[in-house]
Amino acid sequence: MNRFEGPGAREARIRYLDGDFQVMTPGAFVRCAVTEQPIQLDDLKYWSVARQEAYVNADTSLARELEMHPELRKRG
Repeated sequence: MNRFEGPGAREARIRYLDGDFQVMTPGAFVRCAVTEQPIQLDDLKYWSVARQEAYVNADTSLARELEMHPELRKRG
């Protein structure tokens, strides 16, 4: 059994805030909006307040930002 299986290991509902997040429905993890990879709440570091999405790492967060705002690629 891995850490995302078993009783109590369900997906949390989160409200993402600037620099923090609020657990709306308790759970053990959230899913990355891009990869759908589970992220333990203790490991959650990257999210978008505007889109209310979590990301597994900084590279994935940047990729999503560039996907949503392709004009950012032209800066520079």
